[in-house]
Amino acid sequence: MRELTFVKARDLEWREAEEPRLEADREAIVRPLSVATCDLDAMVIAGRTPYKGPFAFGHECVAEVTEVGDAVSAVEPGRLVSVPFQISCGECASCRAGRTGNCTETPPIAMYGLPVGGRWGGFLSDAVRVPYADAMLVPLPEGVDPAAAASVSDNIVDAWRTVGPLLAKRPGAPVLICGGAGSIDVYAVAIAIALGSEQVDFAGGREGAAELAADFGADVVAVGFPERLGSYPVTVDASGSHEGLACALRSTAPDGVCTSVGIYFEPTTPVPLLEMYTKGIVFLTGRVHARPAIPTVLGLIASGSLDPTPVTRRAVDWDDAPEALAEHLEKLVISR
Repeated sequence: MRELTFVKARDLEWREAEEPRLEADREAIVRPLSVATCDLDAMVIAGRTPYKGPFAFGHECVAEVTEVGDAVSAVEPGRLVSVPFQISCGECASCRAGRTGNCTETPPIAMYGLPVGGRWGGFLSDAVRVPYADAMLVPLPEGVDPAAAASVSDNIVDAWRTVGPLLAKRPGAPVLICGGAGSIDVYAVAIAIALGSEQVDFAGGREGAAELAADFGADVVAVGFPERLGSYPVTVDASGSHEGLACALRSTAPDGVCTSVGIYFEPTTPVPLLEMYTKGIVFLTGRVHARPAIPTVLGLIASGSLDPTPVTRRAVDWDDAPEALAEHLEKLVISR
């Protein structure tokens, strides 16, 4: 079979690989149909991360189930599914508590599409093995376009966790999003508005992000990141910059919550810990626990409350993936 391999910066190529086979009765084989780029992928492709090739690429997708083990009961061949980027068993204490990103039955950071936590393959492949099919795979609701839902595997649920649980506790709460990540920032805008935030403000962001955030209904309050932008009970750092992180933290209201989805490979400048301490804010960082959030996000899409498609800047055919990814900067969806 073919799999797309990241070789080195700006160099990806199709390579022949051994076709995966069922190794246990709880497993499934899936055929990816639509694959989205993660915001991290742009950094990987540019060579600005510690991840060195060669490795199989892609970790956001909707796929078709092609084969299942004898113990699999939740899905059957022919079913379209969202495949979470993280490997999780669904049965350990961490998984039962909803912390599927830290499943204790798999190596740390086990995931598709990057050379961490083992070699699980990538979604830009003809076939992928899913070791815990009933626990991991989420059927796609009828009528949902696979290309629209491709990023539910990671980036859209990452955006949801920054605002969804907090707006459930504080209905209508104002939200500030410091942008720059590429898609998570704008997904967070769309989700906050869909969930009824009375005020969604947006600052920073890559080229075009502010316009897209405004199209979703946000108020663009700053092009860059001043020291602070107000006092918000819910703030999001999706900037990937020291200035954006500091602005989000300083703009968090007393007893508010700031969630950072940024991956900072280098040490950050000092954060305003004294102000955070005196206001008693909560700061959350770390990888999303993707699997538990996927049904909620798919439900928002299926109901029409959330349309993620405007975030996709480019859609290309499967065979064009190497060239499209080599010049990739913004959200890209690759489909068969």
